[in-house]
Amino acid sequence: MRLRTGLIGLGDLWHTRHAPALRALADRFEVRAVCDPVRHRADKAAADFGADAVDGYHALVEREDIDAVLVLAPQWFRELPILAACESGKAVYCAVGLELGTAEAEAIKRRVEESGIAFMAELPRRHAPATVRLKELIATRLGKPRLLFCHERTPAEPSTGTADPASIHPTFRHMIGQVDWCHYVADVRPTSVMGVMHYEGEGDGVEDYRMMSLDFSPRGKPGTGPTAQISCGRYIPADWHEAIAYRPLAALQVSCANGIAFVDLPTTLVWFDEAGRHQESLESERPLGEQLLTNFFRAVTSLVRRSGDLEDACLALEIVQAARRSHAEGRRVEL
Repeated sequence: MRLRTGLIGLGDLWHTRHAPALRALADRFEVRAVCDPVRHRADKAAADFGADAVDGYHALVEREDIDAVLVLAPQWFRELPILAACESGKAVYCAVGLELGTAEAEAIKRRVEESGIAFMAELPRRHAPATVRLKELIATRLGKPRLLFCHERTPAEPSTGTADPASIHPTFRHMIGQVDWCHYVADVRPTSVMGVMHYEGEGDGVEDYRMMSLDFSPRGKPGTGPTAQISCGRYIPADWHEAIAYRPLAALQVSCANGIAFVDLPTTLVWFDEAGRHQESLESERPLGEQLLTNFFRAVTSLVRRSGDLEDACLALEIVQAARRSHAEGRRVEL
């Protein structure tokens, strides 16, 4: 069986992740139509896959020869293609963050559930080979996580002197992914969050750093369960290449009951226990894009409907927004 697929927006990872994966999985996916605001980009991608370039996502999702849509870039239409796909009964692979208000995200969640379509949020950190192996080690050797440290440092764009809306700021997008990653590794629902934000300059400056402390303890027993410290910074100018690359922290450090692990995506994992240091080669694993699309194919063709990743994506969004409220109010916020 091949899924007849339409592409909505091509995105920054088109050439490095999604296009190679679609070519490698040509026995499972057949690209029929492509929609992108930049017409020549849509024409090029359509020609590469023998598909049609169409004007607008509505025209794409309403085609009878489309079974599923891959939403690969947010652009101006944001959540609208998802709602249109629900109306047309088309499965959705969502590679973009749901940077919306909580009420809007909940409305999309309800609409997806009501329509009964298969929906998969990309959540790439979960499916990276290093994360998969880390989960295996937690179950077999390392034991339950106690402390998680998740850090990301990205180049700062030239300042415009004004703050971006929180819903579209890059650190907001990164933090959603980091929160979901820690939630997935801890495998416990968080109960409270404390957030800190920093702005470049005075007054309404540009946000250059976010940090949060996420508590996974049982309610009424703070500090007794796993705790995650999550941070994302954009404080080094983009043209300071040597500074950006200097001594980067591990993307994820996990202290467990019986050992500690250091993870850099997609394939770097070093862990320690009483026997010493262990480093595993994960380069032979299938590329991340192929693994993600394979999971989507199974979700569409399976008789078991999955919705957990949509719920988790909405939860991560809720947590990041709660951390912002925590900073504004100067207190820990219960989830």
